[in-house]
Amino acid sequence: MTKPVSITLIPSVHKRRKVVLLRFDYNAKLTEAIKAIPGSKWSDSIKSWYFFHDDFKLNTIFNKLKPFAYIDYSSLKNLPKEMPTSKPDNSRLKEKVKIPLPYLDKLEQKRYSKNTQITYTHYFADFMRFFKDRNLKEITLKEINNYILLLIRKYKISQSQQNQRISAIKFYYEKVLGREKELYNIERPKKSNQLPNVLSAEEIKSMIDKTKNIKHKCIISMLYSAGLRRSELINLKISSILSKQMLIKIENGKGNKDRYVGLSHFQLELLRQYYLQYKPQFWLFEGQNGDQYSGTSILKIVKQAAVRAGITRRVTPHMLRHSFATHHLEQGTDLRYIQEFLGHHSSITTEIYTHVAKTDFSRFKNPLDGLYDNEENK
Repeated sequence: MTKPVSITLIPSVHKRRKVVLLRFDYNAKLTEAIKAIPGSKWSDSIKSWYFFHDDFKLNTIFNKLKPFAYIDYSSLKNLPKEMPTSKPDNSRLKEKVKIPLPYLDKLEQKRYSKNTQITYTHYFADFMRFFKDRNLKEITLKEINNYILLLIRKYKISQSQQNQRISAIKFYYEKVLGREKELYNIERPKKSNQLPNVLSAEEIKSMIDKTKNIKHKCIISMLYSAGLRRSELINLKISSILSKQMLIKIENGKGNKDRYVGLSHFQLELLRQYYLQYKPQFWLFEGQNGDQYSGTSILKIVKQAAVRAGITRRVTPHMLRHSFATHHLEQGTDLRYIQEFLGHHSSITTEIYTHVAKTDFSRFKNPLDGLYDNEENK
């Protein structure tokens, strides 16, 4: 007998605002039903669908989801059936702060990426708001640590966000004010020993084969065959595809580094079909108005492909990158080349080898081609 699907509604706080979380074991039909409800949002940091307190209407949720699951809303007994429409008091969040000009200048001088500059200034602005009545130069290490601890306990920030906030604060005291690093050795979270989630070759092939839209097929196969981060895929230009050399040039990757990775023969044929149909002008994958493709759209494409392939696990674009590296290792590619393909930072010893050895991409067979070579030989 099939176990009935159950969804639990839980009041919580996210992004410093009241929210209602929707907790349930993954179910494709239920997920699609939630996505269709106005105001529904997904958060990678808390791994949950949710509604902001103002957008949540219990009657609507109940009517929309009742056909798909049993709804446990016992935690919401004290909430009215229809939430008030007024916005929560977030005047403190809207309070503007002026980031010190030397902070902004130093970020540019150090050539930090645009995304890093945005992240640092956002988190440092939060820090300034918290200590709005204080001289930043007089704030002690103990006070900074207590501030981070508050964020962990009250707002349940992730390890990644904790590290980013610490880095944004340290940047001011060490890079802008020029103080010694030892004085601001803020304790960072221990790195998680979790292994990356990977897909099998058969699962990836199924995702590609069952995706009929040629643009979507190209996006999925490109993420895998080139081991790209989502942001790197978005930033690919038509000129990034060097078909004569069978290379892809990734510009301004993480750490503002350029690199090359081999172009799959199968990928090239897909791209040619895609180009004839869509005729992109500048970016390799363009939105409706010719601008860059959105990260949200890429995530949606990958998730839908996984559902079509019958994969019940939660699949993300980054899993294709992990799978690229894993499958290369399994077919015997030297680890130092894989590090170069992925654009990873490495130890000093490994870095020496990657700079000394000239990568000959023709020596390596792209894992994507291997999937389809086997099919042709049948």
